[in-house]
Amino acid sequence: MRQWFETPPGRYLLAWERAEFDRAVGDIFGYHALQLGLPELDTLQANRMPHKWLALREPAAAASSQVKPALITDFAALPFEENSLDLVVLPHSLELNTDPHATLREVERVLVPEGKVVICCLNPASLWGLRQRRSHLYRRLGFGGLFLPDAGDFIGYRRLRDWLRLLSFEVESGSFGCYRPAMKTEKWLDRYAWLDHAGERWWPIFGAVYFLVAVKRVRGIKLIGPIWKSPKKIATDAVPLINRRPTCMEEHL
Repeated sequence: MRQWFETPPGRYLLAWERAEFDRAVGDIFGYHALQLGLPELDTLQANRMPHKWLALREPAAAASSQVKPALITDFAALPFEENSLDLVVLPHSLELNTDPHATLREVERVLVPEGKVVICCLNPASLWGLRQRRSHLYRRLGFGGLFLPDAGDFIGYRRLRDWLRLLSFEVESGSFGCYRPAMKTEKWLDRYAWLDHAGERWWPIFGAVYFLVAVKRVRGIKLIGPIWKSPKKIATDAVPLINRRPTCMEEHL
């Protein structure tokens, strides 16, 4: 995957994702943020939280990491307490994982109530996904190579939304990008640069990559603010009849 990001389509994808991550995490506040995987891209550089970590599965990837400090851990068993993180970012961490369900469950565990998760995945319903499936067919026949890295499985946009809904996440926003055809050279990618604007307007769900921002909802929790004034006490003592003033009708009687 690291070598593919150094190719022209890989650089084109990373440039779009870097801008999208900066826009998505810039206004998310809290104290603790975590990025899972993809050390080539600092997805938290625009975020202002004081404590940031990068979790990796391989020690060799930590040397080229742009995010410090880096933790070597299993994504399905993160070394954080329950309800301890305000933001978790997953740049292609699910599709490159053998068990994406376990990773999502672990993210739900470590996030605080109302914490946010930002997910980026390649879109199987795109020109890039179509070329990847065709390349797999040619590969079985004994010729041709793959356009994208053969490191995992694509996860559809609606499929991922269903997974998040089952884990009590509420999808806050979603977006697609990178509408240029699956070209391997920078020259041909630049020729189709106009498709980025046209695709965003006319066929937005067919971008090569998509983003999701979701919020962890916990039902039954109600935030209670401080009590600034003590409630007034209601007098419950009985009033003696001897002190009661007679009414006008009683005086005439």
